[in-house]
Amino acid sequence: MEQPEARDSMKETCDSDESLDEVKTDRHAEFLRLYAKHQHRVLAYILMLVPNRTDAEDLLQDTVVLLWEKFDEFELGTDFAAWACRVAFLTVSNHRKRFTRSKLLFSDDLLEAVADRALELAPHLDDRRDALRECMKRLEDRDRRMIMARYEPGGGAKRAAAASGRTIGATYKALYRIRKALFDCVTLRVAEGGA
Repeated sequence: MEQPEARDSMKETCDSDESLDEVKTDRHAEFLRLYAKHQHRVLAYILMLVPNRTDAEDLLQDTVVLLWEKFDEFELGTDFAAWACRVAFLTVSNHRKRFTRSKLLFSDDLLEAVADRALELAPHLDDRRDALRECMKRLEDRDRRMIMARYEPGGGAKRAAAASGRTIGATYKALYRIRKALFDCVTLRVAEGGA
């Protein structure tokens, strides 16, 4: 026959396990929320350090694994993006050490200087990206399709010309005009402090 004390002890252990599961679920949800919010910034940061987009995307995946593994070390309420970028920097550094035969490697000092500057610029780049998103909405449909055809992966001037129904020469002129309009719009929106 089971003793009452043993039953109470088992109940406390089960309650403790349920509480631990809730904490793990909350941490998991918090990680996902923070990562989803800052994923673009971490990728942009890695792209500043690594010239090849495919390598950068692979390094982002490696970084996400490390972020998840080390999330218990992250202090909630602090700057997740800065922490994630630091982990990304370490991931890129380790990658560089494994592939030092490449001719395109920069010195560690230069890489660290670029990494520090990228962290400083990140909030401003977020503002500019938000402003660009709003400015893109203001473009005529034809112009928006042309810009998207030009700058999406695999895009180019010929694809933009086909998407807009213009000649290649007219496309170059239109792209120049649209880029200038977007630049002016983004600059104005950022200066006004709103996206």
